[in-house]
Amino acid sequence: MESTIDIARLVVNGDRLEVGIPTHYTLLEALRYVLRLTGSKQGCDKGDCGACTVLVDGVPTLSCIMPVWEALGKRVVTVEGLATAEGPHPLQDEFDLNGAAQCGFCTPGILCSAVALLHENPAPSRDEIREALSGNLCRCTGYAKIYDAVEAAGARIREGRGGINPEGHDRTPRRHARTRRSPDDQGTR
Repeated sequence: MESTIDIARLVVNGDRLEVGIPTHYTLLEALRYVLRLTGSKQGCDKGDCGACTVLVDGVPTLSCIMPVWEALGKRVVTVEGLATAEGPHPLQDEFDLNGAAQCGFCTPGILCSAVALLHENPAPSRDEIREALSGNLCRCTGYAKIYDAVEAAGARIREGRGGINPEGHDRTPRRHARTRRSPDDQGTR
């Protein structure tokens, strides 16, 4: 069976793109295999694990079961689109500071789900966090550190120290410079 390729006009992480994509591809396949945005993970391929979660018009969406053509005309934000030129999203930073990521496979999907929650409600209760992340499975943690990170990021956002529009409006491509320690700093932190 031959697949046909259509030119798809997508808005991903604020970038307007025109790319050739096989018509049978899911949004996840288009992101990973055509656009090379590999942050969204390919886990179960049936919408059970949440590792492929991205934001589509600000709504957490399982990209492994969404046909790519359903994303046309919508704004898609992947984990790669959460950071800005100024640095990581507060949630990404708090995941690091709170030890919320273990193996990291589920982390991109959890981050996307949690960013949507914090955009709607920057002061969620533990139950609201638990509900918002109920579609994201983590096999490494007991979720407590993840919930702590979401709460801490919410506090930072409420204080006006970060956050993005999860619909990805008016985003510019991110280019992060890697920082290097000077020779004087070697061996110290």
